[in-house]
Amino acid sequence: MRILPYGSWPSPIDARLAAAHDGRPEYVGFVGDEVWWTTPRPAEGGRRTLVRRRADGVEEPVLPAPWNVRSRFVEYGGQPWAGAVREGGPLVVFVHFADQRLYVCELGGEPRPLTPVSTVGGGLRWAEPQLLLDRGEVWCVLEEFTGDAPTEVRRVLAAVPLDGSAADDRGAVRELTDDRRRFVTGARLSPDGRRAAWLAWDHPRMPWDGTEAIVADVTPDGSLTGARAVAGGPQESIAQVDWSADGRLLYASDRSGWWNLYRDHEPVCPREEEFGGALWKPGHRWFAPLDSGLVAVVHGRGATALGILDPETGELVDAAGPWTEFASTLGVLGDRVVGVAASPRSAYEVVELDARTGRARVVGAAHDDAVDPAYYPEPQIRTVTGPDGREIHAHVYPPHNPGHAAPGHELPPYVVWAHGGPTDRAPLVLDLEIAYFTSRGIGVAEVNYGGSTGYGREYRERLREQWGVVDVEDCATVALALAGEGTADRDRLAIRGGSAGGWTAAASLTGTDVYACGTIRYPVLDLVGWATGETHDLESRYLDHLVGPLAEVPARYAQRSPVEHADRITAPFLLLQGLDDVICPPAQCERFLARLAGRRVPHAYLAFAGEGHGFRQAATTVRALEAELSLYAQAFGLRVPGVPRLELVR
Repeated sequence: MRILPYGSWPSPIDARLAAAHDGRPEYVGFVGDEVWWTTPRPAEGGRRTLVRRRADGVEEPVLPAPWNVRSRFVEYGGQPWAGAVREGGPLVVFVHFADQRLYVCELGGEPRPLTPVSTVGGGLRWAEPQLLLDRGEVWCVLEEFTGDAPTEVRRVLAAVPLDGSAADDRGAVRELTDDRRRFVTGARLSPDGRRAAWLAWDHPRMPWDGTEAIVADVTPDGSLTGARAVAGGPQESIAQVDWSADGRLLYASDRSGWWNLYRDHEPVCPREEEFGGALWKPGHRWFAPLDSGLVAVVHGRGATALGILDPETGELVDAAGPWTEFASTLGVLGDRVVGVAASPRSAYEVVELDARTGRARVVGAAHDDAVDPAYYPEPQIRTVTGPDGREIHAHVYPPHNPGHAAPGHELPPYVVWAHGGPTDRAPLVLDLEIAYFTSRGIGVAEVNYGGSTGYGREYRERLREQWGVVDVEDCATVALALAGEGTADRDRLAIRGGSAGGWTAAASLTGTDVYACGTIRYPVLDLVGWATGETHDLESRYLDHLVGPLAEVPARYAQRSPVEHADRITAPFLLLQGLDDVICPPAQCERFLARLAGRRVPHAYLAFAGEGHGFRQAATTVRALEAELSLYAQAFGLRVPGVPRLELVR
């Protein structure tokens, strides 16, 4: 064991390794009896490809570069593909990121467009495709821009002909609903095909505030009639809707204070845990009905497991295995259930559960230890008492390196990570970006601050009109608790966050003296700008909940915006931004830096061409991680060999 100061430990986990393992499998499903999913390719410009697991167990990509299976529906995306087997082999429809058209492709063939290009605003965008081969159609949810502004948009359920007749003809797309509702998800058809169910909601609500489950009848000619709301409302969030094998309506509602599963409006397994989550992308699935009448469920409190639920008895049996977190994606075929799972010792991988035997196994994107797992972090689940006695949930990752330790008198530096959303949470899984720091002797604390998902509606509601207050307080409370108990060095604390977490990091640096430095990634910095046209439609009224309506509390917007308090910042910081970001646009960063001019605060601003909201390209991740480590080295007085020095300007 070699003794070296914290932050200077050599590590085999470099930025390139972390970048190569960035991202995870998503949107699993069955095509025939094969398991298919989308997966990231950081080294190929950050595209996502579609992968199949053949009957012989071999994984192979379905679509070569430059095909990029990713939707821009509500900017965050949604289920971008669907597949089926017909005579001649598998048939797949998918959304291509570059032009957002829907394409159809036979295995080994060349994709053909099914939908036209629109030059109006953001054009036409598609999500949650369903192949209805007997009708010769693909049913989707369509987002259509009607002007150049991000809020000039309509959303409807639509049917796209499979014969390609709509490839150059918008009029050939058959609309199944009107556009009276601002937001809709894709329709789920009942087993007999006679009814359809979907979710709908309107501004200013977000889907975790209040949604409605809509049911309509399907006529023989494929029209939808008699659409009516059957569950949900302004104060009740329905996260997902579907049908049981015998045609009964299933949905996840938080009417009890927790997203629980209901069948024909009756709870089937009432618990103080979540069977749903924040519907950021249409196509999220926390439950999937099986032909046997059982239901596969992703559920938990602060973490998630995959289980099989018997709606008749309420009995729930979880899959055995090493996984501690299942993502909100499921596919089912007979008694087979596929999902995506991870743990603190393994990255996300595709897992299949046999509902009859309870046996689970990895079937795709298997975790591979790129380095000795002895270098992986060893996390601790912590609950800290905050202001007013409220509980704050956190994951603490102490510095860890099997070959190195620090001098006995030294306390380690720590970086507090604030997750995005803010209606989201940090899962307890292996993340090589965290390992990049912990294996060098820098601790990390992920804070699931008030407002996070996974702990019930009351916990989510803590952030109502308190964004920039509760999140900042909770992160500071965890940081100071670690310092107070002798876990962290009080003088070497930092904060880091992206998107909404970037807001929390910036608000923490302008509003507290807790941190010696900070990393702010693609943030919200100016509430007024964000609320008056600088973001996309989905979140354009999010601040009504998080801060309060602008017309009613304009002073609060100025009071909390970091851009209005740039003169208060004294700690060095790193600002990272994608130049193609339409959710948190570069203008926010540029405005903040303009207000900082002349203040002589050490800082760096790195802006990346070709990157949007969240970084996808390997080269970007490498540059961002190395710059962040260099910032901490300079702020904390660390000797970090082999990392380019970040030039801080004043």
